[in-house]
Amino acid sequence: MAVSVVGSIAFDSVRTPFGEADRELGGSGLHAALTAAAFTDVLLVAAVGDDFGPEHDEMLRGRRIDTSGVAREPGGRTLSWTVRYDLDLALAQPEALDLGVVDGWRPRLSAPAAMARTLFLGVMDPETQLDVRSQWQGDGWVVLDTLRHWVETRREKLLEALAACDVALLTDQEARGLTGRPSLLEASREIQSWGPEVVVVKQGEYGCSLLTSDGYFALPGYPLETVVDPTGGGDAFAGGVTGYLDLVGGGRLTEEVMRRAVTHGIVMASFAVEDFGSRRTAALGQHEIDHRLDAFRRVTHFEHVPTGERPLHGEDSEPRLPHPGLTPSTRTPDAPHRTPSTEPQRSFESPTRDPR
Repeated sequence: MAVSVVGSIAFDSVRTPFGEADRELGGSGLHAALTAAAFTDVLLVAAVGDDFGPEHDEMLRGRRIDTSGVAREPGGRTLSWTVRYDLDLALAQPEALDLGVVDGWRPRLSAPAAMARTLFLGVMDPETQLDVRSQWQGDGWVVLDTLRHWVETRREKLLEALAACDVALLTDQEARGLTGRPSLLEASREIQSWGPEVVVVKQGEYGCSLLTSDGYFALPGYPLETVVDPTGGGDAFAGGVTGYLDLVGGGRLTEEVMRRAVTHGIVMASFAVEDFGSRRTAALGQHEIDHRLDAFRRVTHFEHVPTGERPLHGEDSEPRLPHPGLTPSTRTPDAPHRTPSTEPQRSFESPTRDPR
């Protein structure tokens, strides 16, 4: 049981309305590795320069993360970027980017990394994601994340990469931009038709939506009083989803399994945004995770109380309300079109138009 996490390690300089931090440890691979490691063993594949010191290596190894797959380029510089956020924390405003050793880097999976049960493809050029996917020989699932930049510049390669994964993670902007569909459910169905079994749409503070072969599901974001740094939230979400999937093992990616996976993802993302860089997730304890999962369950749970007719009972004895009839926005793909005999009847108490 292990996850190979392939992505970037970076030094982030971030300024938000709540403060600023210089050269905090981050990157798509690192954030995902830290949250996945809360559930399973992680083999991290990334590239760093001389500025990635022994203290950083030691921190990762202390979190169940194998760093033997981290390539170190003597004399090189680790990826770094500078970003600013105003009150709209969903809108990152990049100010500087230095690719460093990531420029031209081609990840190579070691034998253990290639045989890991689960593979996470972090934010990278989709051609690189396809190359890594071809090296992997595990028998579990492939989870893929992407970036709006690749949607706009490498669409065809991204479609190939999506077809080669099991779980696709995209933001709402990426899903709409990739499909040209304004409805996230419609966009998710189209993306699913290209190959991935599961499509998860990340919506930042508003949570996520999930489409599996069994159905559709949505969750809100975890309610936080203060968000300090949103930079690694999406990557932490991805790591939480991937780590949980590896923890539960093989079988089908049922809606039930994926509901729990995205719930764990949202909870892990909520920790990541509470402090700059990876400060929060690097020191996270299991008790904190369990407590927040329980709190989130209580926040999102409700009991259905019928407000109209008394529920009917089906063969399984579960309460059922009569179906109110389909509308264009609630019609499933296989729903039959209405015929005159299935049109809803006008109520006898409805007012009729005066013919005069």
